[in-house]
Amino acid sequence: MERLLKKVSATSGLVPGTLVHVGERKQEKVKISVLDYNETDLDDRQFDSVDETFSYKDKSTVTWIDICGVHDVDQVSRIGNHYGLHPLVLEDIVDTSQRPKLEDFEDYLFVVLKMLYFDPEEETIISEQVSLVLGKDFVISFQEQEGDVFGPVRDRIRRSKGRIRKAGADYLAYSLIDAIVDNYFSILESFGEDIEHIEEDLAKDPKSSTLHIIHILKRDAIRLRKSVWPLREVVGTLQRGGSPLISDTTGVYLHDVYDHIIQVIDTTESFRDMVSGMLDIYLSSVSNRMNEVMKVLTIFAAIFIPLTFIAGIYGMNFKYMPELEWRWAYFGVLGLMAVVAGTLLIFFKRQKWL
Repeated sequence: MERLLKKVSATSGLVPGTLVHVGERKQEKVKISVLDYNETDLDDRQFDSVDETFSYKDKSTVTWIDICGVHDVDQVSRIGNHYGLHPLVLEDIVDTSQRPKLEDFEDYLFVVLKMLYFDPEEETIISEQVSLVLGKDFVISFQEQEGDVFGPVRDRIRRSKGRIRKAGADYLAYSLIDAIVDNYFSILESFGEDIEHIEEDLAKDPKSSTLHIIHILKRDAIRLRKSVWPLREVVGTLQRGGSPLISDTTGVYLHDVYDHIIQVIDTTESFRDMVSGMLDIYLSSVSNRMNEVMKVLTIFAAIFIPLTFIAGIYGMNFKYMPELEWRWAYFGVLGLMAVVAGTLLIFFKRQKWL
C-alpha cells in the first residue's frame, strides 16, 4: 500500500541539484513518445532514448514529449540539459514527493501535479507525480510509470478534434492539466460510492472490518486534499496571465479548470466531514451495542439475585426451620421464585427497560 509520505532521506546532505530518484524503485525501461503537430501535419513516434527527440527542439510546430519513467535519472538529465532546464527543476522531477506547484523561469514554466487512480483491488487511491515543462513551442511531461489519463488528449491530437491542433503549446498544457482534474471527478465518484456502502454497513451491523475501511477512506481523503488544494493556487496563477507563455485565450480555459478545482475541493471537504462523522457513528454504534448487551446481562442478574437469595436461605442446614418437613415446600419455593421473577419482568417492562 502506498505511503502518504515518501522517503526523502536519500537526498539529505547532497549538493542542491543532485539527481536522486525518490519514490518506488522500478526496473522498467523508460518509454518516450512524441507528438509533433500543427494544423495540417502530425508526427507520432515512439523512442527508446531521449537523444532521438532532440531534433524537435528547433521546429516551429508544437511538440509534446511524454517520458514515462523518472527513475532513469540519466535520461532526465540529458533532456533537461538539452532544453536548458535548471538543475533544481530536474531534481524536483525525479523527486516524486513534491507537492503541486508552479515555477516560472521566464523561458519556460515548470508545473508539478498529482495524477490519482483508484485501485479496485486495494480499494484505495494511488497518487502519481506528473511534471510538466511548458516552453514556447513544446511541452515535456514526466510520469512515474506507464498509464495515464491523457488518452483523450492524444486522441484529439491524432484526429484533429477540437481546437488543439490550431492552438499552441499553452493550450496543450491546459489540456493535460484539465485531463488530470477531470479524472478527480471519477475518483470522487468511486470515493462517494464507498462512503455510501460504509454508511449502510454502519446502519446494519458495524464490524471491526468496517473500522478498517473507514481508516482507509480517511487516509484517501487526506491524499485527495493534499493533491487538490495546492493545485488551486497553481491554476489560479496560470489563468491570471502572469507569463507571456500563456495566451489570453488559453487563460479563459484555465479559468474553467479553476472552477472545476474549486468544485473538487468542496466535494473533498464534504467527504472528509462525512468520513469523520462515520468514525463517530461507528464508535457510537459499538458503544450502543455494548450498552444493549450490558442491559440484558444486568436484567438477568437483577432477576436472579433475589432467586439466589431465596435459594440461599432455604439451602441452609438448620434443624429447626419452617417448611422443612412440609410436603409441598419444594414446589412452594419454586413458585415463589417464579412470582418474584415475573414481578420483576413486569416492573422492568413498565419502566421501559426492556
